[in-house]
Amino acid sequence: MTKLENPVLMATIGGAQGLRGEVRAKAYTADPTAIGDYGHLHSMDGRSFEILEIREMKNVVVVRFRGINDRNAAEALNGLELYIERDNLPDDELEEDEFYYADLEGLEALDDKGVSYGTVTGIFDFGAGDLLELKGPGKRPVLIPFSEASVLEIDLEAGTLLIDPLAAGLVDDDELSPFTAGKPKKKK
Repeated sequence: MTKLENPVLMATIGGAQGLRGEVRAKAYTADPTAIGDYGHLHSMDGRSFEILEIREMKNVVVVRFRGINDRNAAEALNGLELYIERDNLPDDELEEDEFYYADLEGLEALDDKGVSYGTVTGIFDFGAGDLLELKGPGKRPVLIPFSEASVLEIDLEAGTLLIDPLAAGLVDDDELSPFTAGKPKKKK
């Protein structure tokens, strides 16, 4: 049983495929067949999965794992999320302006004046582009677009994102903010 220190989600298992223990899986990698390139996959309950075969099929990959030999065993894995340790991802292959989404979680979102808008607690794609979820202490989470207009700079070493709060939709032109629940700021 392996407990991951910094897990990165690689795939979610769907239904069984055929009778020999294969499963369909949604891969979260640029190349869907690369989910096995970083070592064994692990579930959060500590199980380890070794990929024996993998092939693409429409929007998913079909995977055969060591020890999963029949349809019943494959069906028991439905919905299981599979992870690798973050350290298994190759940093040396990244371009200067590239990074892994997993590295964004926990970064503090600051504007150019140093005002904090919370930390990144998730990255989502609902079909219209990537969104960052920011959560501040005692505040509701908000989603901002992950675009060049709203996220100006990413500094992984400092643990910060430089954002434009207006482009991100965090403030209005008339200085209303979702963090103030619609109450106008006091005039100076």
